Amino acid sequence: MRRIPLLSGSRIVHVPVDDDTVVLRPPPPPTRIVDAQAAVRDAVRFPLDDPSLAVSASGASRATIVVEPPALPVPGASVDPRGEALAAVVDELEQLGVPDERQTILVAGGLARRLPRRDLERLLPPPRAREFRGAVLVHDAADPDLLPLGEAGDVRVHRALVETDLVVVVSSAETILHGGPGALLAACDADTVLRTAGADSLVRAAGEPAWQLALGIESALASRVQLHGVSLVLDHPRLTGRFRDYPHEPRSLEHVSRSPFRRLYSVLPGGVRRSILRDQGRAIAATAAFAGSPAVAHAEALLRTVELRGVALDEPLDALVVGVPWIGPHVPREPLNPVTAAATTLGLALRLWRDAFPVRDEGTLVLVHSLTRSFAHRVHEPYRAMFDALSAGGASGLASARAAAAVDDEALAAYRGGLACHPLLPYADWAGCAPALARLGSVLVAGSRDFAAARTLGFVPSHSISNALDMAHGVAGGRARVGVLLAPPYAPILVGG
Repeated sequence: MRRIPLLSGSRIVHVPVDDDTVVLRPPPPPTRIVDAQAAVRDAVRFPLDDPSLAVSASGASRATIVVEPPALPVPGASVDPRGEALAAVVDELEQLGVPDERQTILVAGGLARRLPRRDLERLLPPPRAREFRGAVLVHDAADPDLLPLGEAGDVRVHRALVETDLVVVVSSAETILHGGPGALLAACDADTVLRTAGADSLVRAAGEPAWQLALGIESALASRVQLHGVSLVLDHPRLTGRFRDYPHEPRSLEHVSRSPFRRLYSVLPGGVRRSILRDQGRAIAATAAFAGSPAVAHAEALLRTVELRGVALDEPLDALVVGVPWIGPHVPREPLNPVTAAATTLGLALRLWRDAFPVRDEGTLVLVHSLTRSFAHRVHEPYRAMFDALSAGGASGLASARAAAAVDDEALAAYRGGLACHPLLPYADWAGCAPALARLGSVLVAGSRDFAAARTLGFVPSHSISNALDMAHGVAGGRARVGVLLAPPYAPILVGG
């Protein structure tokens, strides 16, 4: 029986697989890589729809450039073309008569912890960052001075989106909620952001109320200011060192399994292992850029992204084994706690599907993680409060805890000071798990070291992967069709394609 190496937090564990096991690995790197700056310049001059950026910027004296923190894909990379794309837009606007001192970069982070200065300085390449003379603003979802956007219903947005002549959204196409009009949504008030948390699929726009809400916000803004969008098609983060073929090449799995480094790595303290993983050389490449209205450019780029990164699955599985990386899906990067571990797997990996859910109804998810109650001081206080409420009162107690969190002055002050996330982010993360939980029969935590934490989330703890797989086979009535999703990065799953 073969064994597949899989990340479980900062550890490398082995999953026993047989000939019937379906191994879902990201596709190999593309051969077509583009110069991000040149691709953006071409895109804004020849957009998919609407006037070119030159026409939109005609007569504009002020411009707001909306960007998102580079949270997706997980993990990030030191070489990332999004900074080059932003620099290209800044330079293009300057050539069109909007000098950079009249430009505002708005970082739309939704409910995530507000970026510190060192991360803001990395939005642009270092030489361009030193030269930039405009303003850099970080969105505050709790700001009482957000402006109402009446055309989109009860929605309030950052002033920089309205008090300007031109808005340009610069993003990569990650999901329907990350990039394009999703970036505009991430610059809204907390209640509006929270309304999108329960999207069923993150790569299928049809029938998703969250996508319709983002389109409504874009339309309302377009009636007030000139609006333009640039969306990049990014490849998966790729290792650039000794393990550069992992995990898309089958031979790389055997190489990792037999590497003497793995045995040494396994005995290191957790903090050292996380540091090694964080410092691994990774790069993200751009393969295309599209421009036009934010929704049109984003939709085209997202379609290309899913086809580029996606892995085909002929039919839903009885059980799916998913590893959990050492960091969560938010920027700034932080170690996982039980809620963010669930959000990374159920809220992200299991919502990157198209055409059909990858696990059959009442099927089994095997989540490979220790799932211990580890909450970073102050940074994870909102998660600790939400977890304690779930532990004390179950799902019925979450509604009152959420209402109390929304008006917790101390927690809101910590968020506005960049010390913690918005107190409603844990509830948004947990709501993102609901679509997958509604379909699954059970979630087994393989290698659980904290049975009480697993049971608090409604999961079933298990001592080992082998034991969890035996339970999955029993649930399926004797022999389950099992799949293993290699990660990170998580690949979109094209079911039936």
